[in-house]
Amino acid sequence: MGWETVIQLLPQLKIFLAYQPVDFRKGIDGLVSLCRNQLAADPYDGSIFVFRNRRGTALKILMFDGVGQWLCIRRFSRGRLQWWPTAHAESGLHLLQAQQLSVLVYNGLPEQASFVTPWRQLPEHSHAASAAALTLSSSPL
Repeated sequence: MGWETVIQLLPQLKIFLAYQPVDFRKGIDGLVSLCRNQLAADPYDGSIFVFRNRRGTALKILMFDGVGQWLCIRRFSRGRLQWWPTAHAESGLHLLQAQQLSVLVYNGLPEQASFVTPWRQLPEHSHAASAAALTLSSSPL
């Protein structure tokens, strides 16, 4: 049988959405450069960065797992993104919770979704948490 890669969205992870749309011709190197130079963020700290295209028909998700960069693309077969935050501050990034990203990936409305309030706060984002975010598991298929 084969190996199936699973990326887990742990609550400890920092997930950032870039307010401004990006040119989707950019690959890993272009998005890493954008994170560093325009967003003043470190793309190698284990955070997840989410980008949208200008038309709102696709998402790109960039993450570093300690070994290499991951770039995931989600293109919607029909329609456009129903939700995207508007910039409120000088920062080009919007912080998002893991469960909100799950809703967004399915073109839902993260700010309208209701979630149970955590009964205990988790420790702040750490490299250990980001290293645990990528789990390889064998697939019975």
